[in-house]
Amino acid sequence: MWGQWHTESHSAILSGYVIGAAAPCSLWSSRTQVSRPGAGAAATIAVMSLGKLERSVVTAVKGLEAIAPLVRSVEETPEPISTEVQGIIPPWINGKLLRNGPGKFEFGNTHYNHWFDGMAMLHQFKIEKGQVTYMSRFLRSDAYKKNSERDRIVMSEFGTLAMPDPCKNLYQRFISLFHMDPSDNANVNFVKYKRDYYVSTETNFMHRVSPENLETLEKVDWSKFIAVNGATAHPHYDHDGTTYNMGNSYGSKGFLYNIIRVPPEKTDATDTLQGAKVFCSIVPANRSHPSYYHSFAMSENYVVFIEQPIKLDVLKIVTCKLRGKALSDGIYWDPKQETVFHLVDKHTGEISSVKYYTNAICVFHQINAFEEGGFLMLDMCCSDDGQNINNYLIQNLRKSGEALDEVYNTICRTFPRRFVLPLDVTSETPTGQNLNTQPSSKATCVKISKDKVFCQHEDLHGEDLHKYGGLEFPQINYDGYNTRPYRYFYGCGFQHLVGDSLLKMDLKGKTLKVWYLKGFYPSEPVFVRSPDAVEEDDGVILSVVLTPSQDKGTFLLVLDAKTMEELGRASVPVNMPYGFHGVFNAAI
Repeated sequence: MWGQWHTESHSAILSGYVIGAAAPCSLWSSRTQVSRPGAGAAATIAVMSLGKLERSVVTAVKGLEAIAPLVRSVEETPEPISTEVQGIIPPWINGKLLRNGPGKFEFGNTHYNHWFDGMAMLHQFKIEKGQVTYMSRFLRSDAYKKNSERDRIVMSEFGTLAMPDPCKNLYQRFISLFHMDPSDNANVNFVKYKRDYYVSTETNFMHRVSPENLETLEKVDWSKFIAVNGATAHPHYDHDGTTYNMGNSYGSKGFLYNIIRVPPEKTDATDTLQGAKVFCSIVPANRSHPSYYHSFAMSENYVVFIEQPIKLDVLKIVTCKLRGKALSDGIYWDPKQETVFHLVDKHTGEISSVKYYTNAICVFHQINAFEEGGFLMLDMCCSDDGQNINNYLIQNLRKSGEALDEVYNTICRTFPRRFVLPLDVTSETPTGQNLNTQPSSKATCVKISKDKVFCQHEDLHGEDLHKYGGLEFPQINYDGYNTRPYRYFYGCGFQHLVGDSLLKMDLKGKTLKVWYLKGFYPSEPVFVRSPDAVEEDDGVILSVVLTPSQDKGTFLLVLDAKTMEELGRASVPVNMPYGFHGVFNAAI
């Protein structure tokens, strides 16, 4: 009996949370050393990287605005309501902006500890003929329904351990310590499989939802189709509709990273993930301490898995409930470990024998990857530290004054970087010299042994990006330029704990265009291509903007994607929490 539980419980717990439990963005704070400067002085932040102390001088932020209203529970708006449009929303925009994120942070007298734990709230902005309506619904997940029925938190989340039900007898409560059901609180992203929309976290459960009215339609379990215990909330799509993703497994062969392929078409009306296949499995460098990952990269011919030094202590994770700890207690940052890029051929499933290494970096979101001149160009948002996720505890986000400033000033900023990976490394390739012959890139890649190439990045930004706190939530013209050479990407600037500006980076010259208004907090930018587009940036940027200082001060912002100038906005008479990710569902 113990042996059976030992295997099944390990699998259940790992399937539920090891693959991610909703770490939606590159917001893990750094273990930095911050001096206490006087008023107006500069704080010197020291970042350790492979034993080498790199110093950069940044201005310590003081007087941050309180953002507690952005992380408070709100009511759903299940029927569409009108918005007030100012300016002009281009009439060619026809479809729905779908957004996902946490919207409820307590049940009864119990509350969640971490931002990533809140119950999934789905939002829809329907745009048609220059007008906008808004609606929202809570995802009717099992977690939401069980918590609501008992008016208390009964299902554990990433940073919150649910206490045993007091209505159970002593024996039942003891037995419950050995079982932890993975949460189906899919609060990270909207994703597509076979033309259907799902909401996803990173456990083995997704929910199929209706983009028309946001109703929860069907709970889908990855493990019923393939031997994985979940999948990321950031799949990639080939131009024919084939979907790629990654998921962990933990079974008789130990811990594996698995690359998944899902066919583009349904076999019948009830088809969900039928036909999904694991076409490649990668063995971790340390099976008892595998890496956490939130996403992966994909070029035309390769899937790129980034094995980073954010590690999962498997023993701590499988015993978290026994120890009275949340699952987040089993995740840690190991700066002594290098980061490894694994290349997998999309057509054969073959893993490259050449491994590409770089310093310890923390990565949550890739920007783009493409092949050019015998090299794979890998663009990502990176930070040099991945420690102390507790900075994103609810109590920290709700702080004000000096306490809030202190939280922000200990966070390692995230910046866009390019790594150049040579694809034709053989026994004849010389060692000890830079193999990068791409004239457009200053990144280096040096073969240091038979199957090892060490890569140093190139910054994809100028000094002006430091002013805006770095860049995260990157987006591109995905349909036109994913896996292809590109020029522009968009993202949020982070002069606060959440995004407070919208940025456009032009890789030709590494110049910025910025939308910024003090006291306004925009969400991840979503690019929508204009119907007569000729150039890469012909289109608009959509973003939901929140104003914590104003009651019901939310609006949908529409920017010209070329100039980053405001075209129009649609004010929504409701309060909304700060969310994570979303997509634009174009009307057919």
